[in-house]
Order: sequence, then structure tokens, then C-alpha cells
Amino acid sequence: MTKTAIQVIDRVAALLDALARAGGAANLKTLSADTGLHPSTASRILASLLAHGYVEREGSGRYKLGVRVLQLAAKVGTQLDVRRLAPPVMEWLRDQVGETVNLSLRDRDEVVYVERVTSQQMMRVEQVVGSRAPLHVTAVGKLFLGVAGDSEVRSYALRTGLPQYTRHSIRDAETLVRATRQARAQGFAFDDEEAELGVGCIGVLVRDAEGRAVAGLSVSAPRERRQDTWVPLVKEAGERLSARLGFAGAGVDQADDPSAAEKAPRSAIEPPDRRGPV
Repeated sequence: MTKTAIQVIDRVAALLDALARAGGAANLKTLSADTGLHPSTASRILASLLAHGYVEREGSGRYKLGVRVLQLAAKVGTQLDVRRLAPPVMEWLRDQVGETVNLSLRDRDEVVYVERVTSQQMMRVEQVVGSRAPLHVTAVGKLFLGVAGDSEVRSYALRTGLPQYTRHSIRDAETLVRATRQARAQGFAFDDEEAELGVGCIGVLVRDAEGRAVAGLSVSAPRERRQDTWVPLVKEAGERLSARLGFAGAGVDQADDPSAAEKAPRSAIEPPDRRGPV
């Protein structure tokens, strides 16, 4: 059993690994022997894993991996798929607009940039693969918040404090709620120098076969070069990549505030109000 500074995590990992090695179900005695854990210790940990859905117990009393593990595995598979399938679409979009195209994933309160196709321009914007940014200062991040609903937006604002990166960054929860509603209704979002001065972005979400928002696609450019007329191209790229992942419809994630979409602007291409950050 691998040992780190947090013993209980080591024990949980050891039990999950033992269940995986069993190839099916295993009884407590077998799991205890495989992990070196005392049966009473193993039993307590398995009971907690059972409550969270990571383990299931058969009528015979034997344990097996639970549906929650399968759900997490499916998410990892989707992330691997989107990274594998994205480059041709990203290159197409880069060639259409002449600017850098990014693929990002949500990780809790941040977006993580996982793929990039760079512009050939001498002066260009480049997001480092592996770098992160808070959701509220990025175009894709606002879309991820938007599909999560108003309650999640307010919770995000409360737990993060909405750190200010530039004078254009959104600084209060209700402004962020309005911005994310608008982004969700439009199907795209802007970053107007909110993460970095002089940089503007246009972002859309990428959906899997079940319609879940699993990634974000964005164009980054010097603000003076970014054109709002690129919006249909960015949306088309998002649709192309979503189709590659099996998404066949036009539906979106259901926000936790059913009326939110009705409160948001209906324009599909018209840029947000430029009088304030979005």
C-alpha cells in the first residue's frame, strides 16, 4: 500500500485498487488480506464508500466498485476524447480568424487550458497549456457558470471573493449573475480585458452526447484585433466539436433557475453592452 501524509486516503485508495484487481466482487476477508488493513478498519471505510456510491454491496455481503466510480471514469473518458478530437476543429477555426484557439476544461472554480493552436501572427496571444484562470474573468468560465445556474454563480462569488485581475474584472455577484445569464442565452461569451489588459476572447461550450458541457473553445487575440463578427465561426467550431463527441441536438444544460433564460437577452450574435465588463 502506497503511504502518504494522509493515512485515511491511502487506505481508501488501497481498498478501491483491491476491488479493481478483484475483477468483480470480493468479501471483507479478501479485501483485508489484500490491503493489510484490519477487518474492522476496512469495514468502516467500505461503509463510508458505500454511502457515497463508490462501492456497492451484494446480497451475499461481497463488495464491488459502485456506479459513482463508473461516472467518474466516464468523465475522464470524455476529457480524453475531447482532447483527441479537438485539434482539427481548432486548426480550422484558427485558419478562419487568424488567431490563437484554446481548449479548456472546468476544474472546480477555474478553467484549465489543455490544448492550444497558435496564430501565425507575430503579435499574438498564447495561453500556456496547463495554466489556469478563475471562471469569472474568462469567456468560457462565464459560460460554465451560466449553465450551472444563478445559485451556483452566487455561491462561486461568495467562496472566491471574485478577485480582480484588471480594472475590467467583474467584482460583484449580481453583475456576474447578469453576465452569465446573458452568456447562457446567447450561447457564447466575451472576455473584454478581464483577465489581462489588452487581451480579448470569444468563447463557447462543447457538449458531449448527453448534452453536458464538458469543455470550452475560445479564440484569444489582442483586443484591438478581436472582431465580434467572429462569433458565428466560434459557435460553428463549438458545434463541430460537439458533434464529434456525439451531441446531436440544440439543447443546453438546465440551470437551477428555470426563469433565468427568460430574463437574459435573446440576441444570438449581438455583442454584450460595452458600457461595463461582461
